[in-house]
Amino acid sequence: MNQATLILIKPDGLKKSLTGNILTRLSETKLEIVAAKVMRVSRQLAEEHYRHLKDKPFFEELIKYIQGELHNRRKVMALVYWGEEAIKKCRELAGATNPEEAEPTSIRGAYGRITTTGVYENVIHVSSDEKEAEREIKLWFRPDEIIVSLYPTKETTVKEQIVRVWA
Repeated sequence: MNQATLILIKPDGLKKSLTGNILTRLSETKLEIVAAKVMRVSRQLAEEHYRHLKDKPFFEELIKYIQGELHNRRKVMALVYWGEEAIKKCRELAGATNPEEAEPTSIRGAYGRITTTGVYENVIHVSSDEKEAEREIKLWFRPDEIIVSLYPTKETTVKEQIVRVWA
């Protein structure tokens, strides 16, 4: 069954120049990249992405981490991988969330670490299941940024929208 998953290469992965290594490892899945962008993470996006952890004592540090404040690298690479068992395949390659519990051959096992303050710097995010994947993909991407039709869409007119354009 084809499915989609959100992949985030987090600020620590970008700062350590691991993008190529991570993408090479993910290519083992034989999945298709159907969306990709490098972007700054707003506080609003970070809080919505991690809303299920809002009551945890490490929530504020997690928000700073994904926004790049802890690494002076204020960007992430967001991707959507699509294909047969995408979530399972990508999660297996990523490894356990805790880098110390991850298999050494996994992405997190090879490149992750736990800081002295207890933050998991695990370089990559992969959606946990199909419901979360849909929620996360819709947070991080607009329908027109994805080259396949993953979810139902509608057309709407947005009035008085201020956008930046090239001068």
